[in-house]
Amino acid sequence: MPKKRSFDPIIPVCTLILVSLGIVMIYSASAITAAKNFGDPYFFLKRQIVFAGLGTILMLVAMRIDYRKLFPYRNIAYLVCIGLLVAVMLPHLGKEVSGARRWLMLGPISFQPSELAKLGMVLFFAGFLVKKEKEGKLKDFTFGYLPNLLALSLVLILILMQPDLGNALVILSVALFLFYVAGVRLWFLFITIIASFPLLYSAIFNVGYRKRRILSFLDPWTDPTDSGFQIIQSFLALGNGGVWGQGLGNGKQKLFYLPEAHTDFIFSVIGEELGLVGTVAVVLFLTILIIRGVRIALRAPDSFGMYLAFGIVLTVAIQATINIGVSLGLLPTKGLPLPFISSGGTALCTWLLCMGILINISEHT
Repeated sequence: MPKKRSFDPIIPVCTLILVSLGIVMIYSASAITAAKNFGDPYFFLKRQIVFAGLGTILMLVAMRIDYRKLFPYRNIAYLVCIGLLVAVMLPHLGKEVSGARRWLMLGPISFQPSELAKLGMVLFFAGFLVKKEKEGKLKDFTFGYLPNLLALSLVLILILMQPDLGNALVILSVALFLFYVAGVRLWFLFITIIASFPLLYSAIFNVGYRKRRILSFLDPWTDPTDSGFQIIQSFLALGNGGVWGQGLGNGKQKLFYLPEAHTDFIFSVIGEELGLVGTVAVVLFLTILIIRGVRIALRAPDSFGMYLAFGIVLTVAIQATINIGVSLGLLPTKGLPLPFISSGGTALCTWLLCMGILINISEHT
């Protein structure tokens, strides 16, 4: 067994800097909205501080648990994900907001199972691929690849039923990348990607609001008051920020112009108030985090650690890229929060738990 060493200090430093910046920006972006809707300008700030504290505790606990002890729980993690995603559909447990059932209610507490499913699926596939690797069946379609694909498909179907195309695409992308890293035959992956195109086309163009988002992405000015409204307001926020920004708290687009300013479009608020300097700083810290994570994955002492680290890092990279790409108008509008920064208790706790696992893997590199 490899000797345990000191952990990579850059991972927790970058993580806590991003979380701290997120807390500040959430207050700036949400104070007026929170005062109007909840009568308390500190509503979202207090929630995020509580979840940041809980997430930090989870990170510290995960840092102390040898990641190899997670291997026997891979199947349990998968079953828990399935159970939670099914529970969301139940009338008395699932909470519907704007036509989507993505939140599970447990008394006064609500959380989003699809956020937890990202970590659960990474853990499951990391363990499952190791098992198939030891059996020598990774390159076998029937007994190696097909079981992975069926397990993935079930989770994707349940998430799409919510409906939540964004998180489904993130999980699909991470899974296919892990299959590639594990040595699955490329033509298996190629066939899967080709077969998914008709399903993706149907999921987008047969659903009215998704189709409008694609059309507004191509030309938001054709419908500036409806489907193109969000991205136009994001452009205005980023343009107003210039190089140095308008100053913390001085942004205008968050004042009931930019929808979901404290979640989906918080990057635009950062751009308006902290300018190009602020947005580059966010991208820089995320990039450092991802590069260090890849380094940990490549130096992991076993396949399980490598797959687990790669899965965590890729999840952060893909989701951050989508969120920032949407804010910059490079991708169609999709409701995915910016890791560590956007408001959201389930997401923040899950990200911090992931970082704890990644830090523990770094102790064994």
